[in-house]
Amino acid sequence: MSSAKTNGKARSNDTVRMINLALQGGGAHGAFTWGVLDRLLDEPDIGFEGLSGTSAGAVNAVVLAHGLMDGGRKGGQAALEDFWRRSSRGGSVWSPVNALPQVTLPGMDMLKAAHYAAFDTMTRTFSPYEFNPLNINPLHDLLTQSVDFEGLRSHCSTKLFLSATNVRSGRVRVFESKDVSADVVMASACLPFLFQAVEIDGEHYWDGGYVGNPALFPFFYNCESRDVMIVHINPMVRDEVPKTAPDILNRINEISFNSSLLDELRAINFVSRLIDQEWLKEEYKDRLRHILVHSVHADDALRDLPVSSKFDVNWSFLTKLRDRGRSEADAWLKANRDAIGNTSTVDLESQYLGLPGKRQADGSQTRVSPALTEDPGH
Repeated sequence: MSSAKTNGKARSNDTVRMINLALQGGGAHGAFTWGVLDRLLDEPDIGFEGLSGTSAGAVNAVVLAHGLMDGGRKGGQAALEDFWRRSSRGGSVWSPVNALPQVTLPGMDMLKAAHYAAFDTMTRTFSPYEFNPLNINPLHDLLTQSVDFEGLRSHCSTKLFLSATNVRSGRVRVFESKDVSADVVMASACLPFLFQAVEIDGEHYWDGGYVGNPALFPFFYNCESRDVMIVHINPMVRDEVPKTAPDILNRINEISFNSSLLDELRAINFVSRLIDQEWLKEEYKDRLRHILVHSVHADDALRDLPVSSKFDVNWSFLTKLRDRGRSEADAWLKANRDAIGNTSTVDLESQYLGLPGKRQADGSQTRVSPALTEDPGH
């Protein structure tokens, strides 16, 4: 009987159900993902083959992989808590919204913390090359204190795929386990209004959320498991139209940061239709496979939070997000555990894409992208 080494222990493949995790970015809201991962790590029969992450998702991915490598499931949980504790302590110095009161103006919704508003205005006026010429980034020290990157590159069994945006070409660059470093994670999390572009091998990179939040295609070509669980921290749907300038900008960012993910889900849906409706010639059937898609949404858990909260690293706030993430993951497990390895738990057409080829209620036309049949490269 074959076996898989997962979470620091060897288990037979018929007792461990391997999944791939796709972790979105979103600043301090990444603590919600921490909670999801913490709950999944409670389950000895669920293992992680691949981790694809962007920005805060990339941070959670490398911290989790480091913890699993060093101490198994308990090590993963401990490493995540240790990192977020370090973030909270560091944030008492550098966070623009730490421990600040909210400000209410007549006729307007609750505005962001006063210091955040000033900080946001500054970043729209001056570039990080002007207000931060020394390129100080506290994330670098947090990462090097929390993660053994050399160990991840040399003997980590979890497959890592970290996305960053190539500033010159505008294309996604997916860094794999053999390439992972503190600079790679910083590139994936480099918001261009806040930090100077990160240079790696002569190329400059910004936050990966613009082109892959997170990238799913590495799972198709590098992982045996067909199960992909997406942990969302950028709400897909908001019922209310934003009215304040910060809320409008935040919604634009949410839509932009979700667009690449929707494109990949559209491709998965198209391939599934090809297989289900037997459109493929016999010689091509073994080149495509069903991808089983699962998702843990943060829409309800994070919808009430202002954009400034993405910079809020107070420990009480982070643990509140963690607890919300644990709760959402627990609900998913109770409803869908048996689906792992067997079927998708989301309806891509209704939950993400609408009805392909048919006109929607708002008059828009759904577009179906071609299937991905060859590795597009990095």
